[in-house]
Amino acid sequence: MPIDSVLVRRAQITKLVGMGKRIGYGLYLVAIVGFVLAFVQGQSDTWVAIVIVSMLVGSVFLLPAIIFGYGVKAAEREERRAESARLR
Repeated sequence: MPIDSVLVRRAQITKLVGMGKRIGYGLYLVAIVGFVLAFVQGQSDTWVAIVIVSMLVGSVFLLPAIIFGYGVKAAEREERRAESARLR
């Protein structure tokens, strides 16, 4: 049975999406913890920088991961729909 290059590429994208979401949400967690620590310890430039950079870099990773994740799910859904229509 030949290997379907579309399915291989989709699996690669799914893996990258998962990694991007883990990094993005992890950085959001760093920003939340940094915000709480800044609030408790007193606001300093260091804490503000940590929160801002974590939010920005987290967004850079998370935005494409979410978009590509929806794309992969839509492609799989369309493939299942086409397969069920073909079997009827």
